[in-house]
Amino acid sequence: MKALLTVLAVTLPLAGCMLGPDFRTPESSVPERWPPEGDLSGTFSQVTAGSFDPEWWMLLSDPLLADLQKRAMASNLDLQVATTRLQQSRAELQVATGEYLPELDANGYMERQRWSNRGRRDPSGRNGKPLNHGYDALSASWELDIWGKLRRNIESADALLEASAENQRAVLLMVQAETARSYIQLRGEQAMEKVIRQNIDIARHNLELTQIRYTSGVATNLELAQAEAQLATIEARLPPNNQQQTHLVNALSFLVAAMPDTLRHELEPSRDIPVPPLAVPLGLPSELARRRPDIRAAEARLHAATANIGVARADFYPQVTLNGTFGFESSTFIPFHGDRYLYSFGPSFTVPLFKGGRLQGRLALREAQQQEAAILYQRTVLDAWREVDNALVDYRTSQQQQQRLDRAVVQNRRALDNARLQYVGGAVDFLNVLNAQQAMLGTQEALIYSQVAVSSSLVTLYRVLGGGWTAPTQKS
Repeated sequence: MKALLTVLAVTLPLAGCMLGPDFRTPESSVPERWPPEGDLSGTFSQVTAGSFDPEWWMLLSDPLLADLQKRAMASNLDLQVATTRLQQSRAELQVATGEYLPELDANGYMERQRWSNRGRRDPSGRNGKPLNHGYDALSASWELDIWGKLRRNIESADALLEASAENQRAVLLMVQAETARSYIQLRGEQAMEKVIRQNIDIARHNLELTQIRYTSGVATNLELAQAEAQLATIEARLPPNNQQQTHLVNALSFLVAAMPDTLRHELEPSRDIPVPPLAVPLGLPSELARRRPDIRAAEARLHAATANIGVARADFYPQVTLNGTFGFESSTFIPFHGDRYLYSFGPSFTVPLFKGGRLQGRLALREAQQQEAAILYQRTVLDAWREVDNALVDYRTSQQQQQRLDRAVVQNRRALDNARLQYVGGAVDFLNVLNAQQAMLGTQEALIYSQVAVSSSLVTLYRVLGGGWTAPTQKS
């Protein structure tokens, strides 16, 4: 007992010791200007992080898109996988926490024995008569966390749980962005189908006009063939367009965990391409590291790697465990009858004397992993700012392109009308009409895809800004 008290007196004060470096949140640099490229004051507005709307897709003012987002967040299979991984990380933390607490086991057995009375020796002393024998005990052990190994292990598991929660948010953000992007692209393809059909009507009218002129002997075989080729060329645009629409409907069906073509009856009625507002909130640059789940996950992995250094260093020091057993032994099936009680209590320790360099190698490995995690964190932050800068430029340039294409479509439509009037009047040949229609169709197509680009670049902008989740997932 004196030895036990001596061990406790020496070791318990050391239980607060924590080997290894303590984790400190890395400092993240922010751009000097925000937005970092050009004068975008007419396009973007800065707001505080509290005003940053996590449901950023509501800026597009499309109720069906909002409904698809809710269904995707509730049913998406990738998100469900990320949720189960988060549950696994919670279980890992529970295991690590349990190792820090005392361990208590109950064990026992009961059997009936008979020794041969003709044998050379009868240890039971009962001359071969049956013997009832039983044993029950409670055993306990508790590893004293003198050097902080178990606490560092819990710290690492808790950090990995946080990283798993951030990975879940990253998947949620990806699902939200893909849902919005696929929906916008579908509306763009539907708008393109309208334009194609409008141009088919124009080409068919031109063909009818040319046939009349050919019958009258005014038009030539060449002009008739050109008109027919123009109509067939425009009609050939429909099958790829319908194919792309089917792909996008299937993509949206997959995002909400439904079979292909499930959403066709909802999405087939054509709607306008969602248009973002003139000014959109960005939030403060200092809040980017707090919003982006990949940065938060990289920070958590760095935290876990730092804590693992303490675990490796603790392996160099003695391990002390308190052990205890209490029980009784019985020669009958009646408990506590004619028994003698058993107990034992005392510490045990293990001192690493020679491990063949394994401890040094493990420590070097953990330190190298911590250095790698620190570099990856810096890379993640720098890549985040690269994505933000690119997204800001893309959003601005796509808006500028759309404004110019609006004017181009108006002028090309006017040119086509004039070319047709001049062709009927005999002032120009039919080639001018064909060129005018091709130019108008080209600019109409470019305008539609620029509208898609504006709305899609807004989706990309909010994705790289880390929008898409409302609050951190609870870890307990």
